[in-house]
Amino acid sequence: MPPDDRTSVVIITRDRRSELLHTLDRLAALPEQPPVLVTDNGSTDGTAQAVARHHPATLVLTPGANLGAIGRNLAVRHVTSPYIAFCDDDTWWEPGSLTRAADLLDAHREVAAVTARIVVEPEGTEDAIVEELRTSPLPRPGWLPGPALGSFLAAATVLRTDAFRAAGGFHPRLWLGGEEELLAADLMADGWWLMFDESLTIHHAPSAVRDPTRRRADGIRNTLWFTWLRRPARPALRRTAHLLRTVPHDRTTAAALLRAAAGLPWVLRERRPLPPEVDRRLRTLEAAQRASNARRYVG
Repeated sequence: MPPDDRTSVVIITRDRRSELLHTLDRLAALPEQPPVLVTDNGSTDGTAQAVARHHPATLVLTPGANLGAIGRNLAVRHVTSPYIAFCDDDTWWEPGSLTRAADLLDAHREVAAVTARIVVEPEGTEDAIVEELRTSPLPRPGWLPGPALGSFLAAATVLRTDAFRAAGGFHPRLWLGGEEELLAADLMADGWWLMFDESLTIHHAPSAVRDPTRRRADGIRNTLWFTWLRRPARPALRRTAHLLRTVPHDRTTAAALLRAAAGLPWVLRERRPLPPEVDRRLRTLEAAQRASNARRYVG
């Protein structure tokens, strides 16, 4: 397979030097030879220096602070390719997947994002979320070559660079944790389709360096903020009530709810309900979201 520069790979990282170097090794071995951009979100373990030493062709951005998902926005400013492949510092694309994704986006001009199958390493098993992506109940037009999605996973998705930029990228207030849902909804409101493609694969070797409690708190807060920002009143109340019934009743949840409530002034100022046809699509996902085993707020 010849090199293919249609897609740039964008990664955010913080204090996970060894995992990042492993991922960069895998990306450097891809036949596509994609440009790689890394935003180092304030690491203190010498990440930027290690990347410069071992992968000098990789562009490393060092904003000097932990920007969360906004680090991706920063990297995308430097992208010149038509497509962006996001991955995390503990995920890497399988050879050929980036070329197939670019071919798909070339052929289907109304698709903004294509999400890959996720394989968990070292077991080599599919992530639990994959079956939900594969069986997505969203209605789709006949020309769409795979299941239509209502959101995407930033660690496993290729997007159109211009669509990402036009939608504003990731919202600065959400930081990290379910930050994709708001951007996905705004892409759909702009007329784009999101989809899953079985032929694309990304590998995930979950890092041991993580804070699941912080991630759960941010996920609860961001789910509520997205719901209040974009869903009409009745679906917003329904999803809020379900979330309150099903999250763990502990201090982490209480703190997340307080932070969500503290954001109500700016949420109400920026509230912009989705077009009715987009919200109708999202309503078809509600039953699957309630039954999901892969979307639990745990940790």
